[in-house]
Amino acid sequence: MSRTAVITGSTSGIGLAIAEAFARDDANVVLNGFGSAEEIETARRKCADLGNGRVFHHPADMTNPAEIADLIETAVREFGSIDVLVNNAGIQHVEKIEDFPVDKWDQIIAINLSSAFHTMRAAIPVMKAKRHGRIINIASAHGLVASPFKSAYVAAKHGIMGLTKTAALELAESGITVNAICPGYVLTPLVEKQIPDTAKARGISEAQVKSEVMLKSQPTREFVTVDEVAAVAIFLASDAARQVTGSHISIDGGWTAQ
Repeated sequence: MSRTAVITGSTSGIGLAIAEAFARDDANVVLNGFGSAEEIETARRKCADLGNGRVFHHPADMTNPAEIADLIETAVREFGSIDVLVNNAGIQHVEKIEDFPVDKWDQIIAINLSSAFHTMRAAIPVMKAKRHGRIINIASAHGLVASPFKSAYVAAKHGIMGLTKTAALELAESGITVNAICPGYVLTPLVEKQIPDTAKARGISEAQVKSEVMLKSQPTREFVTVDEVAAVAIFLASDAARQVTGSHISIDGGWTAQ
């Protein structure tokens, strides 16, 4: 029987790479995220062509708890259960605290942190009934260390780390593991979009943002790839990782070793 993976924010970037990895592993996959109908169908079809599982897209807005609940309910109705939940949805805004728009703060906390609480709250009873489950929260190196001009993002990712540890302790005897992945800079659409804002905030060029801000943090001087993050997710969802819980795996080119 195929396992089922729900991945939030999976129509592009890291989330799509993770969805493709599970599809390749013959899992049923529930995609979620924004995009044009054509972009979403292209992503869905690509995943479906990679393996033998079924793939569908749910358009839940990650700022809306009712829509998030429907995402989980729909996945269970379609596939009978949820085996893997990957909380990946995220946005970014770069600005100093005194000028940080309040609506952006609220949106980032809702999407990057609160949405994970809502998906977990809905999925955990389903996993408990089966006495098996894997919850993987995509945090960030910014869940461990801070950078200027990213107050909401850093706060949310630190919150994800605390949520991960708390859930792991609560679920330790339930056959459910809860872990976080902490990537460094991955050249995704999310990161690409913040380069101009970072350049403006720091008064430097976009090329300097890449070399002097982003890759300066990573001793390897290389961006992490989406496929490298996806490979870690596949491991955490495997039987080999059944005793890995309440932990995080950094994939940041040595950033947090400094």
